[in-house]
Amino acid sequence: MDISKKIILTGSFGVGKTSLFSRFIYSEFDERYLTTIGVKVDKKVVDVKDHKLNMMLWDIAGEVAQDKVPLSYFLGANGVIYVFDLTRPMTYNNILTDIEYLKNILPEGMVKIVGNKKDLVTPEHIENVISNLPVECDITTSAKTGENVESLFLSMGEALVV
Repeated sequence: MDISKKIILTGSFGVGKTSLFSRFIYSEFDERYLTTIGVKVDKKVVDVKDHKLNMMLWDIAGEVAQDKVPLSYFLGANGVIYVFDLTRPMTYNNILTDIEYLKNILPEGMVKIVGNKKDLVTPEHIENVISNLPVECDITTSAKTGENVESLFLSMGEALVV
C-alpha cells in the first residue's frame, strides 16, 4: 500500500537544509551556497514497514520565524526536520522558541532536531553543543559526506508509518 507524508525541512539560513535534501533525494552535494527562495518541493519513494512511502519533502527558505515563513507552508505537514549548524551557535540560540512554535502550529506533527555539518567539527565539540542544548538533538549529520543522512530520513519515515 502506498502512503504519502509531507515533511518540512526548516531552520536558519545556511545550516544545510538544501544540502541534506539534495543528498537524500539525488545523492548529490554541491559546495556552493545557493539560497533557497521560497520553497522547493520534491519526493522520494522509500520502502518502510512493507509500504511504499512517498516522502513529500519541502525545503523551506531559512528561518522558522512566523513573520518570515508563510504559515501555509506548514499546513498538512506530518513531520518537521529542524536543522541547525553545529559550527554556528547563532543557528541554535533560538532553538527552544523555534521548536515550541513548530509544535504549536503542528501539534500532531513529529519534529526531529538535527545538528548538521559534523564533518567540520570534532566529536568533543559536537558533544559540548548537544549537551548544552535546551532540547534533545535526535541525530547529527554531514550532508557533505552523507553521514547519517539516509538514517535521518528513514527514521522519520518509519516513525510516520504506524
